[in-house]
Amino acid sequence: MKLGRAALGLLLLAPSVVQAVEPISLGLALAGVLTGYIYPRLYCLFAECCGQKRSLSREALQKDLDNKLFGQHLAKKIILNAVFGFINNPKPKKPLTLSLHGWTGTGKNFVSKIIAENIYEGGLNSDYVHLFVATLHFPHASNITLYKDQLQLWIRGNVSACARSIFIFDEMDKMHAGLIDAIKPFLDYYDLVDGVSYQKAIFIFLSNAGAERITDVALDFWRSGKQREDIKLKDIEHALSVSVFNNKNSGFWHSSLIDRNLIDYFVPFLPLEYKHLKMCIRVEMQSRGYETNEDIVSRVAEEMTFFPKEERVFSDKGCKTVFTKLDYYYDD
Repeated sequence: MKLGRAALGLLLLAPSVVQAVEPISLGLALAGVLTGYIYPRLYCLFAECCGQKRSLSREALQKDLDNKLFGQHLAKKIILNAVFGFINNPKPKKPLTLSLHGWTGTGKNFVSKIIAENIYEGGLNSDYVHLFVATLHFPHASNITLYKDQLQLWIRGNVSACARSIFIFDEMDKMHAGLIDAIKPFLDYYDLVDGVSYQKAIFIFLSNAGAERITDVALDFWRSGKQREDIKLKDIEHALSVSVFNNKNSGFWHSSLIDRNLIDYFVPFLPLEYKHLKMCIRVEMQSRGYETNEDIVSRVAEEMTFFPKEERVFSDKGCKTVFTKLDYYYDD
């Protein structure tokens, strides 16, 4: 604002100072003010800029989680409080690190999408949101040293360009052990690492590792006649982190990120029940512009397979395949 007023004042005084200031010099001075102050702000009105989205709305994030994520009371509470608290903290001590665990189709990818969309208008397509898929970006164990170097360079470059960068690592259970430790310095309690601050960045890890332990807890509650909503984070979190740390088939196997307590939250995603599948199907119908047809909702849900074999309590694929099954009933 002060620079803007200075530019305006310089324009108003121009007639009286034109004798003392060369036209080219005056033009360059004005251009510098306009380019350095006004232009970036005008540009950000029409294009996405780092950190330019309106401040994160707790109500908007809550609404998205309530309307789009089903059967995950623990994940909703953790994500809402962790993300909102972090974004509204002007001086965080370290980056926010979330590790999401559960079976396929329980909502892990969906939550990362919701987080991205609530921080940046472009969501997952934003220039400041970066997705790494283990089997795609880091396929060969023989290249792990090269991948470590590339990963560090990529993160350093993007955080240098935008402190509020978001990094999503999918398929952590398929990542080569030891690779993710390359980013340990960026997640630690450092003000600067080689002149760059990572304290406002967000790192999200997605994994199927630990899903068995989560299922055991959920099944124990069900068999005891307790409501799944009675499950507390303390019933799962410690056992989940230990399970992931000791899982030789996980990218977090004996990882320094866990050993040094650099993961802020291990977020369990519970296996979904029949009623949750029906909720997914209804929302998908509405998103496609169809009227909700409860007969089709029930038929699609009943086509899914459930486990354990005897009790048939939980969907073995969550909501992941209900969308393709729904296509059958609306195939033109």
